Amino acid sequence: MRGAGGGANLLALRSHNTALVLDLLRTAGTEGISRLELADRTGLTPQAVSKITARLREEGLAAEAGRRASTGGKPRTVLRLVPEAGHAVGVHLDRDELRAVLADLDGTVVARRHAALDLGAGAEAVLGRVAAVVGELGAEVAGAAGGRSLLGVGVALPGPLDHRRGVLHRVTGFPEWDGFPLRDALAERLGGVPVVVDKDTNAVALGLAVGGEGGSFAYLHLGTGLGAGLVVGGSVHRGPRTGAGEFGHQVVQLDGPRCGCGDRGCVEALCLAAVAGGEMGEAARVLGTGAANLVGLLDIDRVLVGGRTVEGAPRVFLGGVRGVLEARARRTGEECVGVGLVSGESRVAEGAAQLVLAPVFGQDG
Repeated sequence: MRGAGGGANLLALRSHNTALVLDLLRTAGTEGISRLELADRTGLTPQAVSKITARLREEGLAAEAGRRASTGGKPRTVLRLVPEAGHAVGVHLDRDELRAVLADLDGTVVARRHAALDLGAGAEAVLGRVAAVVGELGAEVAGAAGGRSLLGVGVALPGPLDHRRGVLHRVTGFPEWDGFPLRDALAERLGGVPVVVDKDTNAVALGLAVGGEGGSFAYLHLGTGLGAGLVVGGSVHRGPRTGAGEFGHQVVQLDGPRCGCGDRGCVEALCLAAVAGGEMGEAARVLGTGAANLVGLLDIDRVLVGGRTVEGAPRVFLGGVRGVLEARARRTGEECVGVGLVSGESRVAEGAAQLVLAPVFGQDG
């Protein structure tokens, strides 16, 4: 596995114009797109497009996809993205398990890993486990892509945390992680491979936005904890201190049970207590109450729910959340927002890979 210095270092290609061209090459798929079309859609001069595409071809990121008939003159050469020219590893660190994926430039997952994990085992043990998994997946990149470098590693885990600095705050139930510089520590362990750290909910929200989920929406993740990823105006909303989305710790019952965060009556505490008691309908109602608060505050278009607990009883949670939102809509006279399910055990890990890949194409990362 090589670090950021070798091969096609996409993280060094994040100029605005290059990102525009790369994104159009990616969306064009195997059919490709001509340089003239690239110039027309980006507003760049043909000369600028030629320089950018020449560099991308030299780096192995773009290749000819054949020729296309033109209205006059010789047929136009069309170009396509080379998905296997770069890969990213996405890692999901949950409180009790690790999931990791290896994704190519298209975001297609080409390898997966899954293992038990104790987030409370300490930084040294957790970093060692992550480094071992990244090493395994990095070896597959070298074997499949002729030794090209790994572009980076995205790590997603429960918040709160500082996304910009890659520093964890007090993960509920694991105070020993408070202030730990996960990004820098893992990058050092990996020999300089770029690392991006974000909350699990933001990773999924980014993956959904990149995958075509439009408008403004909230992704509510209920697993071993509860959090939200917010997309407003097409971009993940993290806030000026990157602390937005701590959905699980909004208080909805002043004299409620003590939460792991130290407060009482948090949505997370009430949801998890209901789940522990086998009262999935009540957990769904509480989740819907929190969702209704978000809709009222942000006027979002859609609420999406996911996470292993939701996937264990999807109809109950979809119906419960929808019921609370419909009741709110009747009271306010507003149109009820849509409610949808986000399924898939590796959605967080896949979104974590997009923390590395999305910025290459000029998208929020």
